[in-house]
Amino acid sequence: MHYLVLGAGPAGVTAAETLRKHDKTAKITLLGGEPEPPYSRMAIPYYLIEKVGEDGTYLRQQDNHYENLNIDYVHGVAVALHGKSKRLKLEDGSEIQFDKLLICTGASPITPPIPGLDRDGIYNCWTLEDARHIARLAQKGEPVVLMGAGFIGSIILESLALKGVNLTVVEMGDRMVPRMLDETAGVMLQQWCESKGVRVLTSTMISEVGDGPEGLTVHTKGGEALDAKLLVVAAGVQPNIGFLASSGVTIEHGILVDQYMRTSVPDVYAAGDVCQAIDFSTQKAEMLAIQPVAVEHGRIAAQNMTGKATPHEGSLNMNVLESMGLITASFGLWMGVEGGDSAKMVDLPNNRYLRLEFDGNKLVGGQAVGLTEHVGILRGLIQTELDLGPWKDKLMKEPQRLPEAYVAVAQGIV
Repeated sequence: MHYLVLGAGPAGVTAAETLRKHDKTAKITLLGGEPEPPYSRMAIPYYLIEKVGEDGTYLRQQDNHYENLNIDYVHGVAVALHGKSKRLKLEDGSEIQFDKLLICTGASPITPPIPGLDRDGIYNCWTLEDARHIARLAQKGEPVVLMGAGFIGSIILESLALKGVNLTVVEMGDRMVPRMLDETAGVMLQQWCESKGVRVLTSTMISEVGDGPEGLTVHTKGGEALDAKLLVVAAGVQPNIGFLASSGVTIEHGILVDQYMRTSVPDVYAAGDVCQAIDFSTQKAEMLAIQPVAVEHGRIAAQNMTGKATPHEGSLNMNVLESMGLITASFGLWMGVEGGDSAKMVDLPNNRYLRLEFDGNKLVGGQAVGLTEHVGILRGLIQTELDLGPWKDKLMKEPQRLPEAYVAVAQGIV
């Protein structure tokens, strides 16, 4: 048996290790698209602020980890999949024959059609190679512009701010992290960042990038001209599925998989950011591009590949973000459900906010700003689907009593 794992991010590494755990003798090939040891993109901000070196971003720290597990880690870029004959064609013209394939090729940054984005001094913060360039240019006091204040952009924001650059953020939405936070929370986060010396421009876009006295001049649709040594682009990502054009694999927004992480092609599975799998809250096929979900997908897919039937029950949409000391979080159906109830606690002077969303007596979604003790509780109550009983009415009046409610309901005390 030859298992081929395409993609060496968290999903791929977890899958390769799980395959070896359940099949001691099979051949396992882990194919990575970058000339680096497998690493975590989520660790790149720590590299930028010099909390870790490059090796600190590696997913596994032990020497010879893959060799010790008899996992063949190789570099290559896939260009075509021939599902019927079970062959994967690579960019260099070679082919790899497999018995079972797991596709976890992740995603790549979107490059908006903006004039001038091909200039020197403009980088995504997505790969270790990107990070090397950014670390070189993002020196203390230098003017830097960040395009995008979504989840990824806001993670990059913190590392740039901590490096002491003169930072301006340009976000096309009306608030920061609009796909994670409502207006109250997003504006609260913006005000917090501005209090820490970061300039945040919302409801505008970059229209053009030209030459400038610092190297670049970034023009916005609002008419501003921002001089910059560095422009970091964080305008979203898209799944790496181009090589599947004639493969027979069914694709919607990403690769569609069933509850066993199987694609429409026999013996071909998918996991992580590249695929649409079950969302716990909606029970629909959704793309949840976060590392914990990728790891979960990789483990479940590998178990199924080895014959250990493991249905995927659904992953919870969850995001936790730290921005220069302020923790923001959202879980599940954080914008609520039709016919559901909502409760809010707002404390603007102290940067504290809690929003709870109910479907009947069950908590189905929530947001929290500045309330770290509520993060695990929100996740626990949503995933366990506990009936809150009379505590639902209490929380409607006093959402901040959520920890009391969790303890009482979990212990059966009403």
